[in-house]
Amino acid sequence: MGFMGTLTALLYGALVVYLGGWFTDRWIGDFSLLLFLLTLVTFFYWLAEHFYFAPARARVAAKAQADIAARRADLAKQGIEKVDNSFSDEARAKILAQPWWLDWTAGLFPVILIVFLLRSFLFEPFKIPSGSMLPTLESGDLILVQKFAYGIRLPVLDKKVVATKEPARGDVVVFRYPPDPRIDYIKRVVGLPGDEVAWLNKKLTINGKPVGATALPDYFDEEGRSYTQQQRESLAGIDHRILLRADRPPFVPGVEQFPNRDACRYSTEGVNCKVPAGHYFVMGDNRDNSVDSRYWGFVPDRNLKGRAFFVWMNFGNLSRIGAFH
Repeated sequence: MGFMGTLTALLYGALVVYLGGWFTDRWIGDFSLLLFLLTLVTFFYWLAEHFYFAPARARVAAKAQADIAARRADLAKQGIEKVDNSFSDEARAKILAQPWWLDWTAGLFPVILIVFLLRSFLFEPFKIPSGSMLPTLESGDLILVQKFAYGIRLPVLDKKVVATKEPARGDVVVFRYPPDPRIDYIKRVVGLPGDEVAWLNKKLTINGKPVGATALPDYFDEEGRSYTQQQRESLAGIDHRILLRADRPPFVPGVEQFPNRDACRYSTEGVNCKVPAGHYFVMGDNRDNSVDSRYWGFVPDRNLKGRAFFVWMNFGNLSRIGAFH
């Protein structure tokens, strides 16, 4: 198989082990880093193919053709005109063909590069893992995240290099979970830097002003086979629905220690927080079934990945496809 074939087989073996451990929950994978490494490795193979291996194969084919032509000329001098040793197109194609380890690396580079650029700078797919954003988003929804909504960031490093605009109240955002940045979360932005956000007796106020909420017919949760109180809430002109459970108390149980925790005051009625500079206060639309900023604190701007805006597939319910806010 040769050195390069063995090396490629080892690299593919390492990829299979990594994906297998990720799939079986032995460790948490980092798809952004994996895609970056795949792009880098296949790029090196692509360079080697175009500037070394392909020219080398072309030289071998040209030499073989020249050798056969020289032999035919020698035979012709001896009066032998009919010979079988011709250099067919099939023989040339066989010499020029990529070996499997180049076909599965350099050959995939353009596709991997396009996916890397699209996912890093334009749109990233995300799967809704739970019901914390019901009724806006259901478990199993496959959504698109606009990566450039809040600035252009360097892949893997997540360092903002070009600022565009800041998140607005009501935006649904995907971000790296502050207690464990390897995990992505999705919630709705409720509080901006400098805001005072209060969730008291299951009512939301921002900077002392109650957020408008209108009662709607109860929501039927097909997974839980139960009805839940539903309201229409308006955040900065963005209307969306929220769910409240009458059997859940208003206080926030199991609060964790987190940076800037002294900016929050907890009571039996709920929580009141002053959002620090460069941070955001986020909540799930399923208010009594969402672990969010009330529990683990604020989302730093550097953790933001983008704005979620479109359900592109739900294999269990195709009617879910479409834009949301």
